[in-house]
Amino acid sequence: MNFDSRKYVLIAAVLFITVVFILRLFWIQVVDDQWKASAANMAERKVTDYPARGFIYDRNGALMVANTPVYDLMMVPREVEAFDTVAFAALIGVPLNDLRIRIKEARSYSMFKPSVIEKQIPAGQFSSISVHLHKYAGFYGQSRTLRTYPPRTAAHLLGYLSEVDARKVAQDPYYKAGDVIGIGGLEQYYEPELRGRRGVRYVLVDVHNNIKGSFKEGRYDTLAVEGEDLYTGIDLRMQQLGEQLMRNKKGSIVALDPKTGEVLCLVSSPTYDPELLVGRVRNTNYRVLQNDPIKPLFDRALQAQYPPGSIFKIVQSLIALDEGVITTGTGFACNKNLVGCHNHPNASTIEEAIQYSCNPYFYNVFDRIVERKLDKKSRFRDAALGLGEWEKRVRTFGLGAKPNLDLPSLKGGNIPGPSYYDRKYGKERWAFSTIYSASIGQGEVLTVPIQMANLAAIFANKGWYYDPHVVRAIGEPDSVQAKYREKHVVDIAPHWFDNIQEGMRRVVNEPHGTAKSARMKDIVVCGKTGTAENPHGQDHAVFVCFAPMEDPKIAMAVYVENSGFGGTWAAPIASLLMEQYLTDTITRPDVMKKMLEADLIAQEKFYVKKPKKPRRR
Repeated sequence: MNFDSRKYVLIAAVLFITVVFILRLFWIQVVDDQWKASAANMAERKVTDYPARGFIYDRNGALMVANTPVYDLMMVPREVEAFDTVAFAALIGVPLNDLRIRIKEARSYSMFKPSVIEKQIPAGQFSSISVHLHKYAGFYGQSRTLRTYPPRTAAHLLGYLSEVDARKVAQDPYYKAGDVIGIGGLEQYYEPELRGRRGVRYVLVDVHNNIKGSFKEGRYDTLAVEGEDLYTGIDLRMQQLGEQLMRNKKGSIVALDPKTGEVLCLVSSPTYDPELLVGRVRNTNYRVLQNDPIKPLFDRALQAQYPPGSIFKIVQSLIALDEGVITTGTGFACNKNLVGCHNHPNASTIEEAIQYSCNPYFYNVFDRIVERKLDKKSRFRDAALGLGEWEKRVRTFGLGAKPNLDLPSLKGGNIPGPSYYDRKYGKERWAFSTIYSASIGQGEVLTVPIQMANLAAIFANKGWYYDPHVVRAIGEPDSVQAKYREKHVVDIAPHWFDNIQEGMRRVVNEPHGTAKSARMKDIVVCGKTGTAENPHGQDHAVFVCFAPMEDPKIAMAVYVENSGFGGTWAAPIASLLMEQYLTDTITRPDVMKKMLEADLIAQEKFYVKKPKKPRRR
């Protein structure tokens, strides 16, 4: 190829490249708006719109959780010009050194992305700050919302909000540094529904940092979607009364609607004011609550695992009747050589055994369940076979596993079967004589209060239940959650429940019953007291019940730690709550006064065993 030919090729190539660049520039500047938007980023600001978090209501429409507006003070380092840091620190109420550190950290993070300089400034305070922001280029306010709790109750049930950590940001692309997330309670369990979906706005700002309007008439904006409201089954008045009655006491109250499984109240005591974990004081208050020796952050209703005590006798009764190892007319003498008991007549029927809560009676009942002569060559293998069948029956009551409840951090208790004792003692190295404490709900048997309340619902319904749940509907009050409409039926013939209900009626309403303090005028209450052994002091008082007997509308479990017998404290507390719920009145002011004024926590020092003194040489 000669020089002239190469010259023309070179000219053609240059022309071609020039045309390509011209066409590309035309496309960027005229045709493609996305490039316009990108270019405009240097003159516009991207503003995140955080949606209002969903409200939470009780069963009667009373507001339990709402929102209040606050502002985060944001900084975009590349937009910041020289300014008086001393005056600015005084304006926003931040120590000068802290302000300088935060600015340095923001610049280290990104010169182009916004960083939070001061969090959660109340709306009133921010209004006085905002009028001066035009003097400080690169700083602006980002609207947020904080939770507020008008009734100031149900802290464990509701949960709280906290800033996401780095691990959560890495796991879930939805969250960014500075975002908040639900911790504990309904706030955590229903986080996706409550949080909504954030939006984005592109706005134009002038040299004075003032917003002049939307970019491209909002073409690239996305709307924020508010979080969905939660409609619970909680009766707020009952919840508040329960917390009052449990003040200065350790324990819990769980009440259910047996016909639906809806949680009516969920009390853990000691509790705390949910407003303490809101806003800039949250971290400080959390540390104080965490270090409190009475453990107000611990949710006893869902996490405390107790021996059920004599409550377990009603379960033993049903299994024994259904297995045919006893009849309703089977009687046993109150032989205290077998196991300790209080003074009462001998029980000649299953109803009387429940009424008197006779320990030796149920020792014999459990013996017949476990030692069935299924293996006549070895009492150890025989006990394992009998206990295996017993374990299967017990677990159909929802015991020994975590409840399918719409709250996090649940415990499941313990129902010991053959494998458990094989691990503990060795295979074929245990028999009934090793495990007989389970006959009266002691030893290795452990339950959680929510399970005991559900057990009361099962007896109220004569053998069936819906999974306990707090939230009945999401978004709309009538949109009942379908997953909580599956009926569970226990593995017991329904007609046996008539006998157990009669025994529970006698516990409250007949002589020698252990829960006379739960008796109510014109309402037949069925219940069962229990005393859960406590190696650290006075025994725990337990009471499960339902009412009215003929048409149960409420089922309940009450635990009062370190208080002795179930009929002394747990039963009257339960009866007051049932009376208010069923009749909207309290007719026993003397009982109410006694429960409200009792301070059992202050008395614990008398119950706790003194530590041994060191020996002297």
